Amino acid sequence: MKRAAVLLLFSVLLVACSSRNPVYHFTEGPIFGTSFHIHYEYKDGVKLDDDILQLMSEFNSSLSNYDPNSIISRFNQNDPTVLADDFFTTCFERAHVISVATNGAFDLTVAPLVNVWGFGFAKEDSVYPLLIDSLLEYTGYDKVLLKDKRLIKESPLIMLDASAIAKGFGVDVVSEYLESLGINNYLVEIGGELRCRGFNSRDSLWRVGVDKPLENMFEREFQEILTLTNISMATSGNYRQFYERDGVKYSHTIDPQTGYPVRHSLLSATVLAKDCMTADAYATAFMVMGFEKTCRFIEADSTLEALLIYSDEDGTLSTWASEGMTDKL
Repeated sequence: MKRAAVLLLFSVLLVACSSRNPVYHFTEGPIFGTSFHIHYEYKDGVKLDDDILQLMSEFNSSLSNYDPNSIISRFNQNDPTVLADDFFTTCFERAHVISVATNGAFDLTVAPLVNVWGFGFAKEDSVYPLLIDSLLEYTGYDKVLLKDKRLIKESPLIMLDASAIAKGFGVDVVSEYLESLGINNYLVEIGGELRCRGFNSRDSLWRVGVDKPLENMFEREFQEILTLTNISMATSGNYRQFYERDGVKYSHTIDPQTGYPVRHSLLSATVLAKDCMTADAYATAFMVMGFEKTCRFIEADSTLEALLIYSDEDGTLSTWASEGMTDKL
């Protein structure tokens, strides 16, 4: 599930500022079916582009549903020889924790449902109630487990889709690589999910814009601007990724428990967490849960902060921010 767009509000120029005279590098490119943008302070004349690309390529070979030879794809194909690597194992275990916490609103086994509605990695089929009911028999995070690096399924028809957590996890992987080199000032963004630390090239905190939920892909306005450091952020929204059939709009967020696209007033969920994998998965889960359930969940969980954009009873865009989020606006 692709994320709502996030625009970084800072220059990519290498600016010498303050007495530290820091040297910042910038790299960007395509990855995971989207794009990445990375800013980091490091030694003058030393760039890490090749190492970063190699790391992301290894990550892609584990968790990309679009690579038929990736570990997750081979599990979906029921390849008896495939074993989970560290990337897959970490992702699977974190996904299970979040699935339990959200009572299944987040679920890796949603893949067949996402595909049948035309938002996944397979071709769209004609959708009818009996088909959805049959696919629900192969949906449920409690129907799979990882044992001795092998994925055990209740049925070979069960498939996994990591797109709602993998980009965030990829952000963490690159960020932790930078930190292993002693880099304390960076921002890593992949497909709108990001993690930042320290300061930007102007010696200021990182500033990030959250889009106003507009359906037109060519229009962009900011609903809010956040000032961040030492945090991860992910945004999920339904307002741009949908299709219409017979006058009905179908969002790209599928409820794993009903099998149908969600239809409620919550238009966008921006989540802050210590790591981006967690923020990414919860952003998707909240779009399934809806506005009221998400508010209650956030108020009860001290490890998460959220900014929710929703449509009120008269159709007006409104926002709700958790207590810890308000000082970042």
